[in-house]
Amino acid sequence: MTTKVALVTGASSGIGEATALKLREAGYTVYGAARRVQRMQHLTELGIRLLAMDVTDDTSMREGVEKLIADTGRLDVLVNNAGYGSYGAVEDVPLQEAREQFEVNVFGAARLTQLVLPHMRAQRSGTIVNITSVGGRMCTSLGAWYHATKFALEALSDCLRMELKPFGIDVVVIEPGGVKSEWGGIAAQKARAVSGTGPYAPQANAVADSLSSEANERRMSSPDLIAKTIVKSVRARRPKTRYAVGFGAKPMIFLHNTLPNRTFDAFMRRATGVPGKYVPVNN
Repeated sequence: MTTKVALVTGASSGIGEATALKLREAGYTVYGAARRVQRMQHLTELGIRLLAMDVTDDTSMREGVEKLIADTGRLDVLVNNAGYGSYGAVEDVPLQEAREQFEVNVFGAARLTQLVLPHMRAQRSGTIVNITSVGGRMCTSLGAWYHATKFALEALSDCLRMELKPFGIDVVVIEPGGVKSEWGGIAAQKARAVSGTGPYAPQANAVADSLSSEANERRMSSPDLIAKTIVKSVRARRPKTRYAVGFGAKPMIFLHNTLPNRTFDAFMRRATGVPGKYVPVNN
């Protein structure tokens, strides 16, 4: 039997690293891709092959896919996991930062998908796994650009699923809830840096505190839980189109879909400590 091959982006930490390891345990030949190759060196001892890849650099993506195909002659699974959270009020976030958020979270995944699809179509098989978020189905204060990218990736995935069905290629969306990773700390830093002073400071500091609090961290799910779900999806004969998994994912989606918008807004404000009324700030 031919060994199946998987490519995982953002494999230097968190969900990406855990997914690379779980796929390897499941018998796949796994290529872990990230900008920070030095942070993945320990994975080589566990059988993971490394690719230096920046999802905002077309050349590095093309060369990475070409090397993988030259080595193995096939690609069965692409896990588009690379991404980050840019937080701050819409009024405050520079549009260049908003564009960078889309470049990494949306256009990088889309371009890499374009590069691998000719090989999957030739095989008449394959699975594209796009890691979105519970934040691709609902929103929080000061996360507009992050949520916009995840909503966009959800829509892109739905269109891809319809386009690729005739070629035997599955498209799966993974919607993690709270996960233990660097993500929360990075998002909190950005919220404070961008909107931690000025009129949005009360919201920014409340959101940052919520994202980085020890109590919140203790509730988060392990990246292994998300990785196991990804492996389950790619091994299924008929995978679900979406898997909501991790702390709070299913309850939050249910509440968002059930409650009136303003009621859900109020719930989210209470959950994150964001004030519902204007609070004067001394600049």
